[in-house]
Amino acid sequence: MMLRLLLLAFLGFILTTSLVMAKPDRILVKKSHHELLLLDHGRVLKRYKVALGGTPVGRKRTRGDHRTPEGLYVIDAHNEASHYHLSLHVSYPNQDDRRRARARHADPGGDIFIHGLPNTFPSSVPLVALGDWTDGCIAVSNADIEEIAALVEDGTVIEIRP
Repeated sequence: MMLRLLLLAFLGFILTTSLVMAKPDRILVKKSHHELLLLDHGRVLKRYKVALGGTPVGRKRTRGDHRTPEGLYVIDAHNEASHYHLSLHVSYPNQDDRRRARARHADPGGDIFIHGLPNTFPSSVPLVALGDWTDGCIAVSNADIEEIAALVEDGTVIEIRP
């Protein structure tokens, strides 16, 4: 009986440790749920609440429209010298975004990040109290961006869904 308990405890430790140490291979943002998920081969490793652009419904069309993009992108840079508490650059616009913008003779915009709160804000401000406030970026709490930045590597695919 004692051996069985020790074996179960050890197995639990191994499973917990492997979950903590797993690196996500994909990020999924569900705009309608205000949720960012870190995934490893389709398995959810962690969920985070997010704030989006001030006009959260619909895909980003032009610079300054305050919408968060929708589509497939890549995290292509970590920025520790951000105006926000850490940030990860999203490779928006992609080829489809540029094509749609060209068809409307518009600038698709850019500078889309996953980031924490502005450096001028106290970190105690709850993210949910701010509503959707970004210019099109995906905002998380300062504690969450620290965790996300530590886990996500450049080159990680990010899918942003409506």
